Amino acid sequence: MTDMPSRRGPVVAAIMASMAMIAIEATIVSTAMPQIAAQLGQLNLYSWVFSAFLLSQTALTVVFGKLSDIYGRKPIVLLGIAIFLVASILAGFAWSMPSMIAFRLLQGIGAGAVQPVSMTIVADLFPGRQRGKVQGYLASVWALSAVVGPLLGSLIIHSLPWAWIFWINIPVGLLAAAGFAAFYHEEKKSRRVSIDVMGAVLFAICISALMIALTETESLFSFGTMAAVAVFIASLLLFLRQEARAEDPMVAPGLWLHRPIAASNLAVFFASMAIMGLTTFLPMYVQTVLDRSPLVAGFALTMLLLGWPMGATFCSRTFHRFGLRPLMIVGSLFIPFGCLLLVFLRPESSALQAGGGSFVMGLGMGLLNICALVITQESVGNTERGSATASNVFSRNLGSTLGAAILGAVLSYGLTHAGTGGIVTPEQLRNLLNGTPAADGGDGLRLVLQGALHTTFIAMLAMAAMIVFASLWVPAAHKLREEAPQQA
Repeated sequence: MTDMPSRRGPVVAAIMASMAMIAIEATIVSTAMPQIAAQLGQLNLYSWVFSAFLLSQTALTVVFGKLSDIYGRKPIVLLGIAIFLVASILAGFAWSMPSMIAFRLLQGIGAGAVQPVSMTIVADLFPGRQRGKVQGYLASVWALSAVVGPLLGSLIIHSLPWAWIFWINIPVGLLAAAGFAAFYHEEKKSRRVSIDVMGAVLFAICISALMIALTETESLFSFGTMAAVAVFIASLLLFLRQEARAEDPMVAPGLWLHRPIAASNLAVFFASMAIMGLTTFLPMYVQTVLDRSPLVAGFALTMLLLGWPMGATFCSRTFHRFGLRPLMIVGSLFIPFGCLLLVFLRPESSALQAGGGSFVMGLGMGLLNICALVITQESVGNTERGSATASNVFSRNLGSTLGAAILGAVLSYGLTHAGTGGIVTPEQLRNLLNGTPAADGGDGLRLVLQGALHTTFIAMLAMAAMIVFASLWVPAAHKLREEAPQQA
C-alpha cells in the first residue's frame, strides 16, 4: 500500500478533463463529419464513423470495469487515455473512410476504459454522502459539452484543417493523464485471480453483433443483419455457458442480478431509450411540424441540457436528506411527464411546450442518473465497484442504441403507412428540414410527419413508463454506506 494520500481536488479535475474529452468528441465529430466525409468519399460508410465508436465503447466498458477491479483504477484509466489519444492522432491523418472507421473504433476502446473507471475513482475517493456532489459536476460537464461541442466543431471546420477536430483532444488528454499520474494514489492490488479471457472475448463479440444488428435496422431482413443476429445468439449462448463455468467470471451473474443493481440498471436503460428519442426527434418536430427555425429547435433541445444539471445538482445536495430511492422515484415520474407534454404537441402548439417537455425530462434524468449510479456503487464492496459502475454505463449505452433503433423504426413505419395514404420520401423530408418543401404540398408533408412523430412520442412515453416500475423495484431498505474515502 502506498503511504501517500490522493489529492482529491486535482484528481476530480483530471476526471472532469477526461470526461470532457470524451463528451465533446461525441458532439464535435457529428458537426464536422459532413465536411470530412465529403473529402474522404465513400458516403455509404458515413454512419459507421459513429457506430464504430459506440460499438467498441459499449462492448468493452464491462471488460475494463472488471480489469480495474483486478489491476487497479490508475493503470486502466491511463491505458484508456493513451489509447484514446493515439486513436485521435491517427484519426487526424485518416486517408479514407475505412481508415477513419478503424481509428474511431480504437477511440471507442479508449472511451470504454476512461468513462466507467473515472466514475469508479469518484466512488473510491468519496463516501456516499459526498459523492453525489462530484457526480453533479460530471453531469454538468456532459451538458456543457453538448452545447460547446457543435460550436467548437463549426469554428474548427471553418478556420482550421479538419484534423484538429480530433487533435484538440491531445492537450486535454495529456493534462488528465498528468493529473491521474501525479495526484491519484491507490492501494496496490495483491489478490490473485484467474482472468476470464474467453468470457471477455465472447462478451465483446456478443455485444458487437447486437450493436451491428441494431444499427442495420433499415434493412431488417438483409443478409448482414440476419448474420449479425445469428452471431449474437450463438455468442450469447457460449458466453452464458462460459460464465457459468468460469472461476472468476467477467460478468458475474450474482452482481448483475443483485436487486439494487438490476433495478437501477433497468431504470437507466429505459431512460436512455427515451432520451435518445427526445434528442433525435424533438428538433425535427419543432422544425417541420411547428414550422420553426433551427434556432428555436435548438433552444427546445437545450432545455434538456439546462434541466439535467439542475436535477443532478439538486439531487447531489439533498439525497442524504430525502434518501436515494425516493428521489429516484421522483425522477422516474418526471421523465414520462415530460414525454406526455410531447405527446400533446399539435401543429398549432407553442415551441415553449416542446421546450417545457425537454426541460422536465432533463430534471428527471439528473435525479435518476445520480441516484441509480450511487445505489449501484453502494451495493458492492471496493473489489467489485469497477464492475458495478461499468454495468451502469453499459446499460446507458445499450439503451441509447436500442432506443434509436426502435424509435427510428416506429418513425419509418409512420412515414410509410400514413393514414392519409401519403408516403414521405427521404428527399421530401430533407427538403422540408432545409426549409424548401416540395411543390406538391409542404402542408401535406407536415400532416404526415405530425402523425408519425406523434406515434414516436407515444412509444417514448411507453418506454418512460417502464422507468417508474424499475425505480419502484429498488429495495426500500437501501441505505448509504458510511465508509471512509480511500486515502491510498
